[in-house]
Amino acid sequence: MSFTIVEEATPRLNRSELAVPGSRTELFEKAAKSAVDVVFLDLEDAVAPDDKPRARKNVIQAINDVDWGSKVLSVRINGLDTPYMYRDVVDVLEQAGERLDVIMIPKVGTAADVYAVDMLVTQIEAAKGRKKRIGFELIIESALGMANVDAVAGASKRNESLHFGVADYAASIKARTTNIGGPNVEYGVLTDPTEDDPTRHYHWGDMWHYALSRMVIAARSNGLRPIDGPFGDFSDAEGYKAQARRAAVLGCEGKWAIHPSQVALANDVFTPSEAEIAKARRVIAAMEQAFKEGKGAVSLDGRLIDIASIRQAEALVAKADRIATR
Repeated sequence: MSFTIVEEATPRLNRSELAVPGSRTELFEKAAKSAVDVVFLDLEDAVAPDDKPRARKNVIQAINDVDWGSKVLSVRINGLDTPYMYRDVVDVLEQAGERLDVIMIPKVGTAADVYAVDMLVTQIEAAKGRKKRIGFELIIESALGMANVDAVAGASKRNESLHFGVADYAASIKARTTNIGGPNVEYGVLTDPTEDDPTRHYHWGDMWHYALSRMVIAARSNGLRPIDGPFGDFSDAEGYKAQARRAAVLGCEGKWAIHPSQVALANDVFTPSEAEIAKARRVIAAMEQAFKEGKGAVSLDGRLIDIASIRQAEALVAKADRIATR
């Protein structure tokens, strides 16, 4: 381990994160009663400009009145380049109660963006005597944000998670696609013919692999949770699960749900299976026995396990325990 110890953000269950427009009050109770881990009430993209003041009032009332149970509750504010952001922060924090857990900041481009919101939130908390410290969820959805992702991730002690906003990111880099997440038929490679197989095969690639992996590294190196963003075709359950599985393999803890039907899919993908949990517990037990015998590594099921193995196993078991407490 490095002498620099990474401080982990507040641990929260974040397998699924449901977007709920602040203008759609009929959806609030449904979201509160769903199986989702995190609800973010949206004041940004899902709300038309003329509806933003009313949506803000709706969200404040919902934070105060709706029983959100054990869910993590978030509000996505408008961007710093809009005339709505400051009022989102001021009104929500001054008028809503202590139930709010985190604020989602969209289109973060630089560390200064995070600093600006942190300053405003800190002053309001002090002035109003708020007891709960508000955390930050940050959406990386531009070339600028990705270029500065390390600085952004370390910009505030309030930071808890980084989210990949694939749609705006695609627009920012002028990617040749109109899909929201998912693969693209034109992003692939053609194999050369060989003596054994003269046919040239076309293999699709994951055009978002680098961006998502880059964000995961920045998040983990700062103790934050990396979360994969939206998958636009909510009628394609298999496509959603495929994208979620590849995000999980890359290190993400969860994925957005832009439709209630995607909540169960995300929870399923990002919940360790009973077999995985059982194996993790066996790894921990085997390593504990190895330590007693003065060994730093041991064989289990024909494979070598060591200190790194136990850290992976402990993280998996800790997540399973948090799920069980729900």
